[in-house]
Amino acid sequence: MGWTIADLETFLAVLDAGSISGAAARADLSKSVVSKRISDFEAALGVALFTRHAGRITPTDSALALAGRLRPALAELIAATESTAAPEAPLRGRLAIAAPMSFGIRHLGPVIAGFARAHPDLEIVLDYDDRQVDLARAGFDLGLRIGHLKDSSLMARRLCEDPRALVASPDYLAQHGQIRQPGDLARHAVIGYLNARLAEIWPFGADVTLPRAGRITANNGEAMRDLAIGGLGLALLPMFIVHDALRDGRLVRLLPALPQEPLPISVVWPPIRPMPRKTRALVDHIAAAFAGEPLWQRGLLTEGEDAGGLAPRTPEDI
Repeated sequence: MGWTIADLETFLAVLDAGSISGAAARADLSKSVVSKRISDFEAALGVALFTRHAGRITPTDSALALAGRLRPALAELIAATESTAAPEAPLRGRLAIAAPMSFGIRHLGPVIAGFARAHPDLEIVLDYDDRQVDLARAGFDLGLRIGHLKDSSLMARRLCEDPRALVASPDYLAQHGQIRQPGDLARHAVIGYLNARLAEIWPFGADVTLPRAGRITANNGEAMRDLAIGGLGLALLPMFIVHDALRDGRLVRLLPALPQEPLPISVVWPPIRPMPRKTRALVDHIAAAFAGEPLWQRGLLTEGEDAGGLAPRTPEDI
């Protein structure tokens, strides 16, 4: 008994979806068809790819090892096939994109919507999660990364840079004291970020005192922003998350004169040769959308701000 490309794709779909029903819904197939393909594929290989128990399906070690080798091989096969298509041929197939939640919802979503309208034959999957994933292993064609890239195996194109802002609400400062110099930070609590310790993302250098850890931690930047607006502590966040709250005075930027290394924002993708047309088209589209000064920075990164960052700026000031 042999196997087909459809069997490989179904196997990966079940692995990604975590269930037969999920894979069937994604592929617009019946559960019985997906289940038979998996059973036939296991029979052809002579190994169990999934364990089934009480309605749950779990990949075996063999399945995980196979998927790790299949994903790049299938991607290259698809890319090689697509490379023969005429340049003017419509883009087809599936594009899966991973991005951090706040940046994705606030700034990437409209860009992807424009791309989807221009290419109606493409299936597009958006996955927003602040935790980084292995793109190739998880089946993503490309992703957005904020910060310095740690995975040197990925191809990357830098979109822009964004500073981090140390912020607090006017009410918090009125109650707990103003912050006029770096030494004042030791008296204040910071809202924690579950995905990284403050010392790991502190942009102002080791000679600038870190605020003490507060009693509240969150796994998302917008949640941290809202907690800071509620007067529950300082927050260190990218400008793309806090720009609107700074403009309308709900938050105040603290010590804006402190020098820092801004956060690079990049689009990344697995090193597949040749690069699929659909992936290249989306990378170019995203890069064009973020060319120049990002919209959220305009008017907020001007010189001459109060050194203590204590006075909220109104729209007339910008």
